[in-house]
Amino acid sequence: MKILLDAMGGDNAPDANIKGAVNAASKVDANIVLIGKEDVIKARIEQLYGKDRIEDVAQNLSIYNATETIEMEDVPTMAIKHKKDSSMVVGFNLLKRGEGDVFVSAGNSGALLTGATLLVGRIKGIDRPALAGIIPAYKKGLVLMDSGANTNCKPINLLQFAQMANIYIRNTFGIENPKIGLLNIGTEENKGNDLTKESYKLLKEKSPELGINFIGNIEGRDAFTDGIDAVVTDGFTGNIFLKAIEGIGRLVKISLKESIKTNIFTLLGSIPCLPSLKKFAKRLDYKEHGGALFLGVKKPVVKAHGSSDERLFENTIKQAEKFVKNQTVEKIIKEIEKI
Repeated sequence: MKILLDAMGGDNAPDANIKGAVNAASKVDANIVLIGKEDVIKARIEQLYGKDRIEDVAQNLSIYNATETIEMEDVPTMAIKHKKDSSMVVGFNLLKRGEGDVFVSAGNSGALLTGATLLVGRIKGIDRPALAGIIPAYKKGLVLMDSGANTNCKPINLLQFAQMANIYIRNTFGIENPKIGLLNIGTEENKGNDLTKESYKLLKEKSPELGINFIGNIEGRDAFTDGIDAVVTDGFTGNIFLKAIEGIGRLVKISLKESIKTNIFTLLGSIPCLPSLKKFAKRLDYKEHGGALFLGVKKPVVKAHGSSDERLFENTIKQAEKFVKNQTVEKIIKEIEKI
């Protein structure tokens, strides 16, 4: 297996990308290819690890040269069309030609969406691919579809998001009949805007024949209970929801640390609880869950967080390997073709 990593994408590139790949190298069976400016990557390898060649750091690491970079402020469509030798476009083309099994990038989200759709191609029967983000929930991860790819959606898009989430959860987490809810401002059928009301009707009508266990509307506060496996929404709402959860997680961790350090008694009293507190903090940390899978395109694509550090890159690379091993894309294609 070959994992293609955009070494120039993200706020902390290329150092975080390189360090994450090095950390992941000993924990995956795959070969990891860092795509980007070869001279820059080699210089950073020498400074970070004191080695002239990346292969001397880990045998399953290599570099593929790409002379351009798509920046966060670039217009997505223009960037994909005109920056032919960018790390992102090169990565997509390698994936399309079968010279890699999965592409990972923390770069410009709009460009990633455009490139995956135009260069890799949509699965037949899927109108719009979507980002399947994993967020912390009670005792497990919760799938959020869409977590930021499509800001304007139609009811048919949300139905297809539910279809893909259903297939993904069954094949990745082994949950035979995952519970899927529609994110809304209330649980009643008549609540919400035109999109959520029409989406509710369509999901209620089509779910039985599509094998979707649709449990109706759910409010944001109820999304994290043990009874829900996936939340379906448009990418605009989903991204706000995702970022709010990340912020709350950081707030809880900071507040907990400050409370422990209030005085010598709280500090000493916390010592017996440290293993449990660390476990609790880890559960809330979005970095533990890796990136968001881009479902609906013909090849595996993973979007890492734009502010990814080395730990998040490491976890995203491990997640990407699992994504390929589970053959999620192939299974989505097969089931959508049946329908």
